[in-house]
Amino acid sequence: MPETSADKPTYREHPVSFVRRSGRMSEAQERAWTELGPRYMLAFERDVAGTSVAAGSAVEVAEVYGREAPLVVEIGSGQGHAIVHAASTRPEVDFLAVEVFRAGLARTMLDADRAGIRNLRLAEANAPEVLQNLLPAASVDELWIFFPDPWHKAKHNKRRLITLPFAEIVRAALKPGGTLRLATDWEDYALQMREVMDAAPGFARAFDGEWGARFEGRVVTAFERKGAAKGRDIRDLAYVTV
Repeated sequence: MPETSADKPTYREHPVSFVRRSGRMSEAQERAWTELGPRYMLAFERDVAGTSVAAGSAVEVAEVYGREAPLVVEIGSGQGHAIVHAASTRPEVDFLAVEVFRAGLARTMLDADRAGIRNLRLAEANAPEVLQNLLPAASVDELWIFFPDPWHKAKHNKRRLITLPFAEIVRAALKPGGTLRLATDWEDYALQMREVMDAAPGFARAFDGEWGARFEGRVVTAFERKGAAKGRDIRDLAYVTV
């Protein structure tokens, strides 16, 4: 029988900056996904991939959180340590965690629920599509990208998230005067980040000197401890839209 178009697999047009990790979730994580998902997880229409966001899926941020408040988005929230801490200490701010690792999202929901956090939502999705299709333009006050996958092999550098096309997506998502915060423990990626963002239209440095000061709102996570233990310098960068 000849293959039809419906039988053919579909793929994104551009490579994504992540590998979606598999593995079974614990019983507690499975329960969190079922019981806490309706409270914390954003529901939206998918495109061709399981982590995609269909065009035209933009949410009303004030309706999602039930109020008007500053919005902070973290891309690659992992186990949620940084954003859960931030949400618990800054109740006047709304937070959105963007992650593709389902067990990490479940852990984030468990910790948020234990802390009684209600100003946090989660999106299981590819970050650029969240910024382009899920969040309205100019709706984000701060965007955090802490310790993204460095793709340290030269042949894989093209998968790195911080590029000029991505910077354009970020600029459209941020409010005027909004802030992009970056951190990495890989020196060559830090240099690339700085080169890209220094050249990105519509952005200006929010730091003096060679590198930014450590962002006080970022708790020390396993990624940072691991990098420091190996003797790698932690580099922070911050840029504002102009």
